[in-house]
Amino acid sequence: MFSEAPAWESVGDGWRPLHGGFRDLGYSIEWHDFTTRKDLDWSRSFHPNSVEVCLNVSGHGGVQAGRRSLELATSTAGFYAQKESRLTAVRRGGERHQFITIEFSPAFLERHMPSGERGVNPRLGRVFGNSGRDTATVSEPIRLGSEYQQMIMSLRRPPVYAAAQRLWYQAKALEVAAALLYQPLPGEELFCERYKRLSQERAQKVVAILKQNLAEPPPLEEMGRRVGCSHFHLSRVFTQEMGKTISAYLRDLRMERAAELLRAGKMNVTEAAMEVGYSSLSHFTVAFRETFACCPGLYPIK
Repeated sequence: MFSEAPAWESVGDGWRPLHGGFRDLGYSIEWHDFTTRKDLDWSRSFHPNSVEVCLNVSGHGGVQAGRRSLELATSTAGFYAQKESRLTAVRRGGERHQFITIEFSPAFLERHMPSGERGVNPRLGRVFGNSGRDTATVSEPIRLGSEYQQMIMSLRRPPVYAAAQRLWYQAKALEVAAALLYQPLPGEELFCERYKRLSQERAQKVVAILKQNLAEPPPLEEMGRRVGCSHFHLSRVFTQEMGKTISAYLRDLRMERAAELLRAGKMNVTEAAMEVGYSSLSHFTVAFRETFACCPGLYPIK
């Protein structure tokens, strides 16, 4: 009988089931919070014949199904499915990983999402539908907006009495399925979806600008002009979409780039700090330690 517990032995208390049971209830919800020294084979935790959604708060994880891949970066989500153990997946070493997974059995989904229902992501149909052409698949990643950040907090600390948690957690599992396992029908876009799409596009444009100008990013007013809105609105939208302020996101990008340079051995600590825009080595060291729980001089962790 399959158990995913052995896959998480190396992270100890960093894996915590929150509710449900894959075999008896048809879904399970789990919280993960850990740092690994080496890359972690994440696929060993995937149940055969399952669909799993990942709400990724931090850390980089990749899932591969044949030629198709799902790259989960900070504040992103996606799903992956397999009939058999055909998926491969890795969590990057040296990073702090925080994410929630909601795993569904096909029987549970069939009760709530009948075969052939319009709008269901066609990739699921190719794995579990009548044709069953694929043995595994992955979705495209999506950004986690503020509503998902709030959901993640509530999943860890449900706002209901213990006796009501079974009902509450099932409703949340179905809410996640409705949001991530469906696609809009042709020509369908609600006003709120259009607003959300524009907000996501603006946030992604800011991310691209920051990545291109890590050391000297343009002022907020200039970024607002580039994406086509006021800097006040841009600041609010970005925080809603990305779950953190522009300055906090810039710091994360700088730390990721600095870690890449140190891992590659291309620069020493001072050079890496200057490369990503830090003129103060002490400020860089504090930010790096807060991000990776390790001094930059000792990185990568051996």
